[in-house]
Amino acid sequence: MTAVRVLIADDQELVRAALRVMLDRRADLEAVGEATDGQQAVAAAFELRPDVVLMDVRMPGLTGVEATRRILGDWPHPEPRPRVLVLTTFDLDEYVHAALRAGASGFLLKNASPDQLADAIKVVAAGKAMLAPGVTERLIGAFAAIPPALLAEPPHRDGAADPLSRLTRRELEVLVLVAKGLSNAQIAKSLDLTEAGVKSRVNRILTRLGLENRVQAAVLAHESGLLGKIRRQPGAAPG
Repeated sequence: MTAVRVLIADDQELVRAALRVMLDRRADLEAVGEATDGQQAVAAAFELRPDVVLMDVRMPGLTGVEATRRILGDWPHPEPRPRVLVLTTFDLDEYVHAALRAGASGFLLKNASPDQLADAIKVVAAGKAMLAPGVTERLIGAFAAIPPALLAEPPHRDGAADPLSRLTRRELEVLVLVAKGLSNAQIAKSLDLTEAGVKSRVNRILTRLGLENRVQAAVLAHESGLLGKIRRQPGAAPG
């Protein structure tokens, strides 16, 4: 098994040391470098080409938000780009939202257990989104409160006036549940679908909206007010 290569970006030495110890104890994860601020994180990511960047959102100089935006937006190598997993605390909601819009694959609270962190790293390395349990809807639902200076357009959105018009009714229902943080299994149970059917619809949603992951889809759903518009209808078309 090839280990997931991880770059640690955090301005606190104790945090970096603890993360490195955790990574060094696992055969499936490898710490390939460290950065103490956003500028170093960008440079190290470009040089080391890690699979995942563990990114603190608030660092001196260049913030983790801007570092995420530059790593993903200015990536100088062939694909794939690294996945960014934001590490945060409860009091930094606005920075988390901005990081998600900058293209981060998800976020995790800094008080997560070593096993939770290891699982999150592997999830985002596999190209999936990782949302901290229990705070997903509160964080994304507060999106309107983000300071304008922190906002940036999500990668690959094409600027269409109403991108959600590309989705079928059933895809909209799936998107609503994605925005609420439900897993594929939970969505399947709620909508009387198979997990394979949900996975297929989620992939179509991302493709039609020009998005990279479930996090960006959830943010778009909340921004558009979709959660207040769509309710499941009995006998809905398969779509």
